[in-house]
Amino acid sequence: MSDLCKICSGATREIRHKTFGIYHICDFCGFIFKDKEDHVSAQAQLTIYDSHHNSIQDPVYVEYFNHFLSEAVFPFINDGKNGLDFGSGPSPVLAQLLAGTYGYSMDIYDLFYSPQKSYLRKTYDLITVTEVVEHLENPLTYLSLLREHLNEDGILSMMTQFHHNNDDDFLNWHYIRDRSHISFFCEKTFDVIAEKLKMKIIFTDHKRFVTLKKQDNPISSVGGSNETE
Repeated sequence: MSDLCKICSGATREIRHKTFGIYHICDFCGFIFKDKEDHVSAQAQLTIYDSHHNSIQDPVYVEYFNHFLSEAVFPFINDGKNGLDFGSGPSPVLAQLLAGTYGYSMDIYDLFYSPQKSYLRKTYDLITVTEVVEHLENPLTYLSLLREHLNEDGILSMMTQFHHNNDDDFLNWHYIRDRSHISFFCEKTFDVIAEKLKMKIIFTDHKRFVTLKKQDNPISSVGGSNETE
């Protein structure tokens, strides 16, 4: 029997990649997650992350983030300028860019590289989660936690590549070739996430960017214990 969906709790079905293992697909919300037995170790994850050599000195990488900011952040942010970059990576380029170029006061958190929980007892006008949710085993739990750290008119802006709801395309997709990628989303997945979290999607480019904002009604945490608390 296949595992239940970690987003909507619906039934899933399995597909298998000959190299990367088993994936569980929810045909209702479109969430796809890699079987636990096929996850790489924490040390292997760290080795993959250490192989990324991005820096604030790389104009191509800076433009990559400027594009994200111009589409998914700046049109929707309020006048406040305090932010959290969640999953900031080995080189927190996005936080550096927001602080140095745009005048934001930024905190960072990363499980491996910046594990101090700077976000505790704080709320933010902006939380960014770029190329992170695909690494999370229980993304709804983390997103629920981040919602709690948003100001009432704050925004949560995310970047991850959306899949196209086609099994053959998925099995040939470059995104699954990174063995640290274990969770995969489409537009419908984020629709369901927004509903679960009592949030609303205020922007998506239908490919890799999505920005959420709180609805008026408060909620309690979703799921079990928060893995980052």
